[in-house]
Amino acid sequence: MNTSNKLLMIGWIALLGAAAGCNRAESPEETARDVSEAQSERQQEVAEAQRDTQENIREQQQDARQAQQDTSEAASKGAYDVAVAKAEGDHKVAIESCESLAKEAQERCKEEADARLKMAKAQAEKLKPSSTG
Repeated sequence: MNTSNKLLMIGWIALLGAAAGCNRAESPEETARDVSEAQSERQQEVAEAQRDTQENIREQQQDARQAQQDTSEAASKGAYDVAVAKAEGDHKVAIESCESLAKEAQERCKEEADARLKMAKAQAEKLKPSSTG
């Protein structure tokens, strides 16, 4: 037998010995230690997963609160913009309607239209969002 065949034979014997050792029964102490370690790892992994879940829920709740606030602010700003546009449109129509009146009546009509515009804009201010982003 040459050297390479001897080494090959020794390798096979070592491999078979290792494979046979894999199937040996552990002592009760080794088994208890392994089970305890596995249980400890399981508890740590479950606790970590629970922490991650709670953090994800908190983040989603915060995102939802922010989205709700953004929606509320957008609705308030939209209501304000609509009210101002309506007030300005009504004012333009009123001013044009005043054009057919005599000078004094026309001035009085325009002053009334201006006053209505001022009041409508003051009412619209109440619709503005409290904080703008």
